[in-house]
Amino acid sequence: MTELATIQPARSFKILLLGDSCTDEYYIGTCDRLNPEAPVPIMNIREHYTTPGMASNVYKNLTTLGCEVDFITNAETITKTRYIDKKSGQHLLRVDNDRELTSWSGRTTLPLETYDAIVMSDYNKGFLTYSEMQHVCRSFDGPIFIDTKKTDLRRFNPAFIKINELEYSKRTSEASNMIITLGGRGAMYKKDFLTAVYDGYPAEIVDVCGCGDTFLSALTYQYLMTKDIDSAIIFANAAASITVQHRGNYAPTLDEINARH
Repeated sequence: MTELATIQPARSFKILLLGDSCTDEYYIGTCDRLNPEAPVPIMNIREHYTTPGMASNVYKNLTTLGCEVDFITNAETITKTRYIDKKSGQHLLRVDNDRELTSWSGRTTLPLETYDAIVMSDYNKGFLTYSEMQHVCRSFDGPIFIDTKKTDLRRFNPAFIKINELEYSKRTSEASNMIITLGGRGAMYKKDFLTAVYDGYPAEIVDVCGCGDTFLSALTYQYLMTKDIDSAIIFANAAASITVQHRGNYAPTLDEINARH
């Protein structure tokens, strides 16, 4: 377990972020001919860079919005390497260097009562278990936002659960508060037996990488600002529509989102 330093912006909400992190690595190049040894393109690398990924990208998005964040994540290194054609922007290959993560103890010396919200970014790599996440849900008297690839969602009630359509199709139970992102079509909110749909913002999609992390961060920020989940979902849709217009992980600023929103 690694507890990263807290950023102290001028105005902020104080948030505890829990989740598994990785390094996103990008190789961008041109593909002008096929490999004579196999029917695959040959890439000439023109650019190479790395960015924080998974929960680390949520951390970047929250701090860009001016939040003060305490971050608990894995110490082990996970790397996702993407090979992208420079001309078309198409992802040709992704190589995941996964490894077994040491699970979090479920305990922290950080005083939970000092936080405005808790965010769990759970990519289900082993850092957060069901029991640890449930313990947090029981221990914190405040809003909790969970983005998870786990399927038994009912176990996290009454937290706000943010998932995508694929994750929703794989669920084995439903939570009482679920936000399902629908890509360019926006998002759907399901609370018990009520359902509301929020249109997305038109955008020229360059790369969807990291847009879920942006949505989660913006959702949390705007809910703390307004205490209104409808406003938060609309704001998060606007934020995500900015991220998809950039290659790789991109954390939009509050000014950018407000101008779009």
